[in-house]
Amino acid sequence: MNTQQLIDELKSITQDNLNFAEKLLNQPDEKLNFRFSEKSWSILECLEHLNLYGKFYLPEIRKSIQNSDTTFIEIFSSGMLGNYFAKSMLPKQKLNKMKTFRNMNPIHSNLDRKVLNEFIAQQKQMTQLLNDAGKVNLNAIKTGISISGFIRLKLGDTFRFVIYHNLRHVEQAKKLLQV
Repeated sequence: MNTQQLIDELKSITQDNLNFAEKLLNQPDEKLNFRFSEKSWSILECLEHLNLYGKFYLPEIRKSIQNSDTTFIEIFSSGMLGNYFAKSMLPKQKLNKMKTFRNMNPIHSNLDRKVLNEFIAQQKQMTQLLNDAGKVNLNAIKTGISISGFIRLKLGDTFRFVIYHNLRHVEQAKKLLQV
């Protein structure tokens, strides 16, 4: 795929997620904490889950870009594992349920609007990292992943995974907002 088109697509998704979070600042606390059932997440829990992942991935991506001496290349070729992880995160009509790691599961946490502010800040950081990615080789740079110290993905796949994961849970939060 064309690298610049990929970066532009990921920037667009990130901007949409940022816009959604900014609109949530106007919602009452009851709406932000509403859940369909005891086992489902609220809007704030959806975004806190993303914040927890962002705390790992944003510094990991930043470090990988800063330590790179590569230059931009026009074509990005997704790796087999990275492509699988990224595609598995894309929202579908009927979301496939996934088990969340305990340390990334915010269910029944005492959350407030700070979650929104952190998510907004993280989306702005992601936008800056995507801008920086336009100067490096998304194929050559590798990043660690949160679930294993042994697996490393191409930077382009890491961006896709994290941003598609964000999109997945923002879509989940949007459904809660409609109630």
